[in-house]
Amino acid sequence: MPTSLALLLIVTPAERRPGAIRGWAAIGGIAAGLGPVVGGVLVEADWRWTFLVNVPVGVAGLLTGARLLPADRPDRDGPLPDLAGAALLTLAIGSLALGLVEADDWGWASPGVLGVGFWWRSAHHRAPIVEIPMLRVRTFGVATLSALLFTVAFAAVLLTSVLWCQQVWGYSAIRTCLAIAPGPLVVPVVTILSGPVIRRFGAGVTSMTGCLLIAVGLGWWAAALDTDPHYLTQFFPGMLITGVGVGLALPTLIGAAAGALPAARFATGSAVTTMARQTGSVLGVAVTATLLGTPRTPDAALTAFHHGWTAAVVAAVAVGATALGMRVHAQEPSVVESLS
Repeated sequence: MPTSLALLLIVTPAERRPGAIRGWAAIGGIAAGLGPVVGGVLVEADWRWTFLVNVPVGVAGLLTGARLLPADRPDRDGPLPDLAGAALLTLAIGSLALGLVEADDWGWASPGVLGVGFWWRSAHHRAPIVEIPMLRVRTFGVATLSALLFTVAFAAVLLTSVLWCQQVWGYSAIRTCLAIAPGPLVVPVVTILSGPVIRRFGAGVTSMTGCLLIAVGLGWWAAALDTDPHYLTQFFPGMLITGVGVGLALPTLIGAAAGALPAARFATGSAVTTMARQTGSVLGVAVTATLLGTPRTPDAALTAFHHGWTAAVVAAVAVGATALGMRVHAQEPSVVESLS
């Protein structure tokens, strides 16, 4: 994913990049909507197909990429990436997630130690996994932090919606996938139409509005959902509102982060933003799983899901406040020039 965005940014003229990023995100939204539906069909046939289907898709991607992607050969004389730093970061995130899920005392201390070690290596290695100067570009730093926090809330939306449909309402796999599909499918429509909104109000206000809509959608679920299934009046409105929020917030955050860096750092910047999103997904799933627990009765399940939705609302509101910083803070030209 970061490589595809970097290639897109490199081959697209600067004035067309915002629209290209929205198109890239829209295609991702379509895939997010269709993927679970296709997955549900495959699970109904045989769960093994959920793995085997990736083989022809991967082969098609390799053949198409070899034929159509730019065949440039960059300089390979530079230092190798900091593999030890990558291992430290992976262990830090993994141990934090484990600590959140298991609530063991050792899980809280080890991420801090590993995280400090990773930061020290990033500051001193010739080819760090994360270039610290990039984070000093305020728009990039704020957008990347917002993307991390955003994905914490987004992961909670996806996980709670699937678990609610299957475990509380007793939906089948394919029925669950069809139930959640309207949210992802509205994302590309909103993404494509959001260009004038961003130009009128700016990336910060647009992202904040999207995050607040996600909070509204989660609040709708907390207020409306009951253990007796009523999809159209209880579940569907919340899924639709969160889909509109994601369509406004996520592409805007990605576009703001990408546009804040010089062309020489498109690939690295896209990778860092994607890494932040994946980290947020891990933490969001871990926190939500901890809050949901294993309720034994319908009333206990409703209480547990209320806790999960409340935490996700807090995360979404926090993202909105953070994203608004993209409107307040100006870029620092000297920092950007040092990265070129």
